Amino acid sequence: MNYEKMIETMTPDVYQALKVAVEIGKWPNGEKLSPEQRETSMRAVIAYEVARDIPQDQRVGFIDRTRPDGKQHGSDPMQPDVLRILTDD
Repeated sequence: MNYEKMIETMTPDVYQALKVAVEIGKWPNGEKLSPEQRETSMRAVIAYEVARDIPQDQRVGFIDRTRPDGKQHGSDPMQPDVLRILTDD
């Protein structure tokens, strides 16, 4: 199966249905998603968002780190952590 073609032809309605199914763990008819279905659906949602250039703040899994004063909570997850080794010297 050509997954790229499938993502290209996915409609916004199908995307929304998959997104909701992943969020609540059920299909629109109430049937529970299997772990494999949930993983595949999540991959399709992410691929759709990347292919359609959905803004990051509207993508699944987005966490707003902005405080009321406009600064960011915590460190930038894209920056490497610095490890400091303390010695008695």
